[in-house]
Amino acid sequence: MRRLNRRWRGGDYATDVLSFDYGDGSGTEAGFLGDIVIAPEVGVRQSSGTPDGAEREIRMLLVHGALHLAGYDHETDGGEMMRIQGKLMRRRFFQDPPALMGPKGRR
Repeated sequence: MRRLNRRWRGGDYATDVLSFDYGDGSGTEAGFLGDIVIAPEVGVRQSSGTPDGAEREIRMLLVHGALHLAGYDHETDGGEMMRIQGKLMRRRFFQDPPALMGPKGRR
């Protein structure tokens, strides 16, 4: 993740999530906006340290990446993206979600 962040954003550190839109419109006719890369280790470190907190953080990173692919930019939009992200995270799917990971991170 550090290598991707350095190459595409100029940050020499492992970030939590990166979004890569297709830019040229390829894939949009098939319903694809781009790719989302999540660093689960970074997400777990940012979470409360509990399994539930780690799962919630990973889900939040997925929402965050998807909002970037939809065209939002929290660095320039005056808080709009983060407000939408907060609303989405309060939905039932995120409040009482089915497990992404089984015991010890295994599916």
